[in-house]
Amino acid sequence: MLWSARVLGIAWAVPNTLIGLVAGAVGMPFGARPEWSRRDFAVVFHRWPWGPGGAITFGNSILHTGETLESECVTYEHRAGRTQHPRIRLGDHERAHVYQYMVLGPLFLPVYLLCGGVSVRNPFERAADRYALTGKGWWPGG
Repeated sequence: MLWSARVLGIAWAVPNTLIGLVAGAVGMPFGARPEWSRRDFAVVFHRWPWGPGGAITFGNSILHTGETLESECVTYEHRAGRTQHPRIRLGDHERAHVYQYMVLGPLFLPVYLLCGGVSVRNPFERAADRYALTGKGWWPGG
């Protein structure tokens, strides 16, 4: 059952995954390197050459400016000064977004933007941080 739900989730997320795959391919002549991450359930483009640093997920693809998703980062709430959290694995945070895309498919981006975009106010970001901290609760409110 879980396997078939994953296959359906991947198919549902394909429009968003294609955005990431195209952006990743555009970055390849500039140093981006694709890798399938079984752990993060996505094609990861490491050393993606644009952006402020960190990673962004599109469906089952992740654009990452660094060398490895094993790198640590702070949560959105920590960065905003709302609380003190231990550092989290960037890949765990991005994997939560992969799962969120697999549920919402092409609806993810509009819903995500309506919820506040890339900010501590966004429940999708807080859920991804919670998942990275605890291994549970990748869905907002979960």
